Amino acid sequence: MRIKCDRCILRGWEISDIDSLVENANNYRIAVNMRDLFPHPYTIEDAKTWIEITNNDETKCNFAITVNDQAIGAIGLALGEDIERISAEVGYWLGEKYWGTGIASSALKGIVNYGFNDLGLKRIFAKPFEHNMASRRVLEKNGFYLEGILKRSAFKEGKIYNQALYAVTQ
Repeated sequence: MRIKCDRCILRGWEISDIDSLVENANNYRIAVNMRDLFPHPYTIEDAKTWIEITNNDETKCNFAITVNDQAIGAIGLALGEDIERISAEVGYWLGEKYWGTGIASSALKGIVNYGFNDLGLKRIFAKPFEHNMASRRVLEKNGFYLEGILKRSAFKEGKIYNQALYAVTQ
């Protein structure tokens, strides 16, 4: 599966992505804003494990964000289940040297279109940390609305944080 976006291509992860994945993911400034499942430091073994997991995932909703066929980040949808099967949570990260280039926004637009048009979703949401203004701006640029602040809802590195709940609906 390949999704062509304005500034990037979203595609499945490949073994050949290991080096670029480690190069871009091994960054504390990224890891600090991710769930604890995203390790730091990010090793070759972590990259191999991630690629294996995504390749075995039947939903096929985790993509490499690529430019010139180099994996520079990731984006994915966690599909809801049971009565929430029409919803999905989107998550993404981008290598630091690509911040501010519009690539994250382009990738988000692509995966939202995929979720609505190909998967039949009716709602896509995200929960960045309240203080992660860059991620919040990416969401807002792509039509996501702030539904509320989830007070004291996340625990990271020994501290409690608020999350901002954003969503877009079809």
